[in-house]
Amino acid sequence: MREDGGMQKGASTGSTGEAGAEQSAAEGAERRQAQQQQQGQGQQGGRPMTQREMEEAVRKSMEHVKHKIMVMSGKGGVGKTTVAVNLAFALGMQGLDVGLMDADIHGPDVPKMLGIEDKRPEIVEGKVNPVLATPRLRTISLSYFLPDKNAAVIWRGPLKMHAIRQFLSDVNWGSLDYLVVDLPPGTGDEPLSVAQLIKNVDGAVIVTTPQELSLLDVRKAVKFAQVLGIPVIGIIENMSGMVCPYCGKEIQIFKKGGGERAAREMGVPFLGSVPFDPRVVEDADAGVPFVLRKESKVREAFERIVNKIRNSVEGTQRRSAT
Repeated sequence: MREDGGMQKGASTGSTGEAGAEQSAAEGAERRQAQQQQQGQGQQGGRPMTQREMEEAVRKSMEHVKHKIMVMSGKGGVGKTTVAVNLAFALGMQGLDVGLMDADIHGPDVPKMLGIEDKRPEIVEGKVNPVLATPRLRTISLSYFLPDKNAAVIWRGPLKMHAIRQFLSDVNWGSLDYLVVDLPPGTGDEPLSVAQLIKNVDGAVIVTTPQELSLLDVRKAVKFAQVLGIPVIGIIENMSGMVCPYCGKEIQIFKKGGGERAAREMGVPFLGSVPFDPRVVEDADAGVPFVLRKESKVREAFERIVNKIRNSVEGTQRRSAT
């Protein structure tokens, strides 16, 4: 990132071979960023932008986006990014214009899962054109700006919030039906920044696996959304059982039904279960969304979930307009 509000490939990142030097550079950038935050981030007419101007820039960018959805999880390893990528892709397949914002600053995997990790966004007159995964799906990720695939992003809160603000205000999203925001696990800087900057998020989709360890954390994600006044669209139970390809019996790798039970206990909707399928892993590594796979139980289950999300988000808007 540049301090003038533009984006720059490879800024403030480090690799294991140059950890000491890069750590010092990152800390120096953070100090400059903290000083800039005291005066207002970004630039407007050669001067630092005020907090109100930054909020207004985000508002203007987001006013052309009909629906904004946060995809969250209480812990890592539950397939949250896989869900976010396939949700965005499936919405695009239904004829909608979709943006997919990779807000996982330290682990930006969205481009890899879409097979577009080698592409780079164009920067025109200080604005960033998102990378197209399809004509209907526009994406932005810090991964596009890293010097190499193994670069580590060594940033703390102020720089991460600044990057997320730029993703929202400095990217030419255009008119979108949906903006899907893929967040890192937990309830830290990134989800808090998105919630504070967008302000009118339509809701959060929370991903979990059935085992109790994951369910302990998904409850925290639900509480996070409720405290910030973000509607919980629902919980998705991922990796929920697997049908053995040899005997046809269902194998409960991570148990089953925990996500539905947690949703019932917390009084939030349960969107559905997505079965475990090793081919989903193969598809993700190959950069192919699993919703493209025909005759798949995973795709069938996920399509039902996508329709529930649309009914929840779009139905709420229709009721409030009458």
